[in-house]
Amino acid sequence: MRESHPFSPIIDENSKVLILGTFPSFKSLERGFYYSHPQNVFWRLLSDVFKEPQPNSVEEKISFLKRNKIALWDMVATCSRESSLDSSLSGVEPNDIEDLLKRYPNIERLFFTGRKAQSIFEKFFGHLDITRHYLPSPSPANRKISYQEKLKAYRSIKFPDGQTCRKEQSYRN
Repeated sequence: MRESHPFSPIIDENSKVLILGTFPSFKSLERGFYYSHPQNVFWRLLSDVFKEPQPNSVEEKISFLKRNKIALWDMVATCSRESSLDSSLSGVEPNDIEDLLKRYPNIERLFFTGRKAQSIFEKFFGHLDITRHYLPSPSPANRKISYQEKLKAYRSIKFPDGQTCRKEQSYRN
C-alpha cells in the first residue's frame, strides 16, 4: 500500500540547518510527530547536544528546534513499505528538497539521520551545492553504534560557539 508523508516540514526564516530523515516510523505516525518511537534517541541526542531539557510534547519539540535554528523534514514524500525499517521502503518518491531550499535560502547545512536518507538525497538532489553530513540513525534498530558514538556525531550540528552554523564554511561533503 502507498503511503504519503503526513508531516509538514518544521522550518522558518531563522533555520540554519536542515535535518532530514527518511519516513516516519509506524510509532511516529501513531503519535503524530517526527522521531516519536519511545526508544528512538533523536530528541535525547539533541537535548544533550544543546544542553537543554529533553522536549516531550509536540509544541516543546517545535520550540526546541526553532530556538536552536534547526529545520526538520524527511526525504520521502510517498512510498510503499512493510515495516518501519528504511530497508523496507520501495517505490520512493522524494519530497521537493530543492524547492524547500530555494524558499529558505537561510539553510546552510544538511544532516541526514541515516544512510538511506543520504542516498535518496544524492540520487535526486546530488547536484545541489550545499554542505551535507551523515549522522547515524537514532532508531532503536541501530544498535551497532553506542549512544556515546551517536552523540559525538550529533555534536557536529552545533559548533563550540553555540551556533548551529558558521558562515565561512562552504565546503561540500
